Amino acid sequence: MEQTPERAWLATAVEEARAGLAESGVPIGAALYAADGTLLGRGRNRRVQDGDPSAHAETAAFRAAGRQRSYRGTTMVTTLSPCWYCSGLVRQFGISRVVIGEAVTFSGGHGWLADHGVRIVLLDDPECVALMRGFVAERPELWREDIGE
Repeated sequence: MEQTPERAWLATAVEEARAGLAESGVPIGAALYAADGTLLGRGRNRRVQDGDPSAHAETAAFRAAGRQRSYRGTTMVTTLSPCWYCSGLVRQFGISRVVIGEAVTFSGGHGWLADHGVRIVLLDDPECVALMRGFVAERPELWREDIGE
């Protein structure tokens, strides 16, 4: 596979997802990058670890980035298509682009984001698919809880 900036950025999100899984959490990771490619923040889903239903990976990366004057031109990278909650965060703060590792396991709100002018880059990464499929097979009850079913 060609090494593009988006694939390199996805590696950061995958590291976070793997760390979450090692903590017995949901293996979703994310990272927020500035327009110039500078890493602003990274994070992982910590709903289980923190007992906090709002502790999604994209939210954690956004919080870790700290206050920015503007989020225009930034890119949110996530291992899995963002849920409606995280899609709302992207729209609310004007994040310009979302790079998604996979949308096979969960299609989330990326179509809605695209309809509202957010550039979507779907990588169809086999490692991301395998990570989520393994988790869903092993912890289906936790997966259903995470996606609100």
